[in-house]
Parts: sequence; C-alpha cells; structure tokens
Amino acid sequence: MAPPSAYDERLLLTRLKEGDELAFEQVYQLYAKKILGNIVKLVKSESTAAELLQEVFVKLWFSREKIDVDRPLSPYLFRIAQNQVYDFFRKAARKLQVIIDLSANNKDGYVHIEEDLFQAEAVRHLQEFISNLPPKRRTIFKMIKLDGLSYAEVSLHLNISESTINDHIVKATRHIQQQMNLLYPGAISVAIILHFS
Repeated sequence: MAPPSAYDERLLLTRLKEGDELAFEQVYQLYAKKILGNIVKLVKSESTAAELLQEVFVKLWFSREKIDVDRPLSPYLFRIAQNQVYDFFRKAARKLQVIIDLSANNKDGYVHIEEDLFQAEAVRHLQEFISNLPPKRRTIFKMIKLDGLSYAEVSLHLNISESTINDHIVKATRHIQQQMNLLYPGAISVAIILHFS
C-alpha cells in the first residue's frame, strides 16, 4: 500500500485518535510490513518479531489519544518498535541472569562456554513455553510477571476480576514449571520459576 499524502495521513490519524477501528486497520496495513522487517533485523527471529509487532500496535491503540495529527506517524511507530525491542532484550537478559547467578554460585564465578550455551537454550525454551500459553493467559502472565503490573492494574486494563487473573497466573506458572522440569530437572528449573514467583 502506497504511503498516504500528508493531508490524507492527517485525516487518517484524526480518525484513529477518535477511536476509529477501521482507521487503525488502515494504519496497520500501511506500516506493519516495514516495521516487522526492521524488528526481524534486530531480534533475528520472525516469530519473536511478529509478537513484538503486535505489541507495537497494541501500544499505539491504547496511546492513540496522544497522537499528534500534524506530525508523521512513521517516526512515532518506529520509536515504539525500538522501545519494544529494547524491552525484549532487557527481559531476556534478566531471565538469563537468574541462571547465570546460579551457575556462578556453583562454579565459584567461572562459567564455561558450554554452560553459557546451555543457559541460553534454557531461556529460549522458557520463552517458547510462555509463547505457547493460551493467548489470554499469555497476555496476563506477561503483564504481571514481565511488565510488573499489579493485579489491580491488569484488572482495570482487561476488565476482568483479580481472582480470574490469579487463576491464570497460577495455571501459567504451573504449566511452565512442569515443562521446564521435563527438560531441566532440579535447581536450574527451580531458579527460573522462582524468578516468576
């Protein structure tokens, strides 16, 4: 789809700002492919990039009232995408650090290259198990455990009860723990789950 003229984009952004879902879909069609390509270059994974792309547009929708219709949308979207990629790497590093700390305690601070690869593989499996959760459960799990939101904040954001949120968190954590224990029995799996407790 060809980029809109400045006038057309202003009209489109005005509609988006007012909550027009069709305008939102048009914005997605205009910019998603290019943004996805840039994210793939950074994270080196099409599946991860696709997930981050969805988060970019979720953030755009929920922050639509802040859009300046007199400015091009593209730089704003790419800034959101860049922040999502930074958050992704920060979270991955935080998960990996839990495992590295455990290994350091057991090896007097020395971690072999083979162990580094093992740790990275463990984090990859952890991310895979989170991604395979049912969509709603995955969203709730990420908001609570990765984004650090409170139950009250998630309840308000998703319009569900805190007891429902807790049920999803308990089931998600149990599922992830079971899957990790199958691959990494013992302390390393426990360390990962404690990170999410």
